[in-house]
Amino acid sequence: MSASSFSHHGKTPAATSMRSPYRAYRSPFGPQYTIAKHYHGITVGTAAKYGVLAAGFGGAAGFFALFFFAEVPKVRDDIMKKIPVLDKFFTVEIAPEDNPF
Repeated sequence: MSASSFSHHGKTPAATSMRSPYRAYRSPFGPQYTIAKHYHGITVGTAAKYGVLAAGFGGAAGFFALFFFAEVPKVRDDIMKKIPVLDKFFTVEIAPEDNPF
């Protein structure tokens, strides 16, 4: 049988042989597996889990960077002095005898 004999249906022999009106039997007593919806293997649950983890690491890194650069005058004056509890700690007063100007 050639592919041209199936041309009046518009389907090749492989396309017609792969279709079947019957579904595979699934026992009502067996495990009822379902495939979760995903995008390239990432489900909503795993995305949420890794999102919370990344947010925690990002928050810790931001907190570290803020206090690491706290002695830079621009950071000290614009950010650290505006925190109510820390404003007196970051206020730097230079004694008149130590001021070269």
